[in-house]
Amino acid sequence: MTFFYTKIFQKNAIKFVTLIRKIFAMKNLFYILAIFLVVIIISCNANKTAITKSKNTAPQASDTTKITNKDLEYEVIIIDPGFTTWLNSMAYPRGFYTQSYLEAKNQLYINEWNNRFLQPQRYSRDLYEMSIDYDSNINYGYEVNYLIYNYMVYFQNNYNQKLFGRVPLR
Repeated sequence: MTFFYTKIFQKNAIKFVTLIRKIFAMKNLFYILAIFLVVIIISCNANKTAITKSKNTAPQASDTTKITNKDLEYEVIIIDPGFTTWLNSMAYPRGFYTQSYLEAKNQLYINEWNNRFLQPQRYSRDLYEMSIDYDSNINYGYEVNYLIYNYMVYFQNNYNQKLFGRVPLR
């Protein structure tokens, strides 16, 4: 008789242990789900604050680079968020390139830019908003050529465009 009771007790004990394991598994699952929900709520709130801060899209003074030369009567204005920061941190310093190198590269880049401007059905007007009037017979000076060249490099890297040849990473 004792043998019969032990078998029943063993079966019930196994069922009890299995039930306890399921309860702990469900309890762990509950904790995991609770943590997951907390993380989702926190991340949603973090995104809301980031979006509200980035809604201010008006260009600031630091986003504008302006070059003027009253003798030649020209003005170059570059308004692109991040360009000034990129120029100060990533671009090679002034004097690294020769003026003739910058003029040659600018001529190639600007020709392709203007070709893309003339094809609005193929290229986005958001990227190519206006044509660039650049005459290779005019000596714009080193500073203008340096800034135009670096803007073209910045533009190609930042907007994933390839105007001509290999795109420098700087």
